[in-house]
Amino acid sequence: MPRFSASRFIASRFAPPVMAAVLSAAVLLLSPAAARAQAYPSQPVTLVVSSAAGGIVDTVARLMALELTASLKVPVLVEPRAGASGIVATTHVFKAPKDGHTVLFTYTAHVQTPALRRNLPYDPIRDFLPISHIALSSNIIAVLPGFPANSLEELVALVRANPGKYSYGTFGNATSAHIAGELLKREAKLDMAHVPYKGAAPLLADLLAGHVPIGFADTGTSMPHLKAGRIKPLVINGARRSSLLPSVPTFLEAGYKGFEQYGWIGALFPAGVAPDRVALMSAEMARIIKLPHMQQKLRELNLEPLGSNAEEFARVLASDLSSWTRLVSELGIQEN
Repeated sequence: MPRFSASRFIASRFAPPVMAAVLSAAVLLLSPAAARAQAYPSQPVTLVVSSAAGGIVDTVARLMALELTASLKVPVLVEPRAGASGIVATTHVFKAPKDGHTVLFTYTAHVQTPALRRNLPYDPIRDFLPISHIALSSNIIAVLPGFPANSLEELVALVRANPGKYSYGTFGNATSAHIAGELLKREAKLDMAHVPYKGAAPLLADLLAGHVPIGFADTGTSMPHLKAGRIKPLVINGARRSSLLPSVPTFLEAGYKGFEQYGWIGALFPAGVAPDRVALMSAEMARIIKLPHMQQKLRELNLEPLGSNAEEFARVLASDLSSWTRLVSELGIQEN
């Protein structure tokens, strides 16, 4: 019996214009790559959050999940897995199926923790695929309104003139705020003790009560107190001034380098997810971040919306990992 030929069968049944369209459709249906793209997502997508439920990263993940559910036509779930500075969630996603249905929704600790802990079960760069750099956050140095310094220059002069008198608080040991504090001490040759707190809220409570004179705090938690005039900002980290606090100068403007890194929220797949699925999710998240109502919600959370693509986020991850690793080593920062 002669072998069946799909192309001859189609050609014998359809006129040339129709035949071309049918052949194209047939090729797409037979293409494994097209089949994968058409089938994705084929089940609920889970955003695994590397910090606690109710926190800023979790809140942003839930905003993203609502939008993705509407556009992808499948349920998008949020699963907080807090613990060990993001290691619990990151390890879970690292071990998850590489089918694009499990996303790591994380923050700056993804590239800070490897500098502090050896023998992690994963590599933060090699074992993950960037999806989108979602938003930026910043840290400030804050003091009470009556504190006798109104700029970083005046703060440095005051602390230098009174070695050992002033201490500074942060939202935790081995955090970006702690690293910034120790870097400032080194660069400005300051003598001031570090007082770590378990979060920004208790730090600001003690700052407001006068128990700690200088606070290295995140912009988001500080913003209500800044707006109410209960604390004043002296300087902010980052490569440029924040759109949330445009009147506050950067460390760089005051002549101090090394404070250009931002805090951030981002999304990653485990390595091994098909490129077409990475591209689809990257484009969709970038589109969502640029929606006016999403931009407004992120700014209400005191974040700067970004929504960059996978390639841009990959460059940030590599650069930040190098910078944080170098600073942690040079400053002798250790986890307790």
